[in-house]
Amino acid sequence: MRDRKPIGLRYLVACTVTTMSGSGSGTWRDLELGAPELARLGAARLGAQRVAMLGTLRRDSSPRISPIEPYFVADQLLIGAMAWSAKVHDLRRDTRCVLHSAVTDPDGGEGELKLYGSACEAGDDLRREAAEAWWRAWPPEKAVAFCLQIDQAVFVEWNTRASLMTVHRWLRLGGYSRSQRTYP
Repeated sequence: MRDRKPIGLRYLVACTVTTMSGSGSGTWRDLELGAPELARLGAARLGAQRVAMLGTLRRDSSPRISPIEPYFVADQLLIGAMAWSAKVHDLRRDTRCVLHSAVTDPDGGEGELKLYGSACEAGDDLRREAAEAWWRAWPPEKAVAFCLQIDQAVFVEWNTRASLMTVHRWLRLGGYSRSQRTYP
């Protein structure tokens, strides 16, 4: 359920995701169907490190970056945070966010996943379905789980030997594209 509330010149979209089926609002499953190769590469990247960086907006609209642990649950990509944390306050005020996979070696050629969209609080069914998630040990008033609603996904592959960068891009309303270029 989505409810737009005006915030100055911006709009906040408040929502709660209560089902595990794709809703057409940019679920992980929508990404898998629209860009299977990008979704496969992205899931592998998130699974390799188990930590990603979440960008949110502070009250003054300046950016905040926070580490999070992503979890795949049915058709959704979930993240969790302690209820008192700044990132929860940010997401409850303005749901827009970006998730970036961790980069551990700038010269290693590991790919980079970038997800742009919004975060909706997960309902009880999704919280329970995340069997391995750390937040299962905490009640919802202490630990909040969010579903990422993906508007755009990008995966950048680096072929360091050939100095070739491949960019996979998926737009929820625009489909999939792939491009390559040499670097630097």
